[in-house]
Amino acid sequence: MGGVSTTERERVPKQDRSRATRQRLLEAAVSCLAEHGWAGSTVAAVAERAGVSRGAAQHHFPTREDLFTAAVEYVAEERSTALRALFPDGPADRRAVVAALVDLYTGPLFRAALHLWVAACDEEQLRGRVTELEARVGRETHRIAVDLLGADETCPGARESVQGLLDMARGLGLANLLTDDTARRQRVVAQWGALLDESLGGNAGRRAG
Repeated sequence: MGGVSTTERERVPKQDRSRATRQRLLEAAVSCLAEHGWAGSTVAAVAERAGVSRGAAQHHFPTREDLFTAAVEYVAEERSTALRALFPDGPADRRAVVAALVDLYTGPLFRAALHLWVAACDEEQLRGRVTELEARVGRETHRIAVDLLGADETCPGARESVQGLLDMARGLGLANLLTDDTARRQRVVAQWGALLDESLGGNAGRRAG
């Protein structure tokens, strides 16, 4: 009759459970890193926060470096997807895009990534992995920014304008680590939106309304 075997019926739920466990570990790792830094973030601490055994955590991520680099990459991908979802019709009002990009650098993901970068300065086994991860995440963020801003990078200065925006956003994220920088940040966002309209071509690529 070609029916589905018991083993086949069990495999899918097991795979689902495995994916769910992995996701809980990744999210817990980012939260732990953001709150406690590299020194206070261990596989055991993350496993406890995620509600799984240390053995299960090490099954998915054999080393501490595996866990935390995968966690930052996972959440960065999730944030990239969410950022695109904010502007489903493509290029949008540039001030709104600038504000959304700046928001990427003022939350727990940026704080977690920052702890990972600092640790990589002193930990040889982390440095290469974090450098490669940062380059990959940076390329994707730049690509999204170009798309949403309607920037034509064949025009002189356009690429530098977008990169300058991302560098500025990272700086605002750093400023926000110690104090609430919301009021100043809003003024800077408004000014950058106007500057980008000027440097990238007025209202080109902007959505009406």
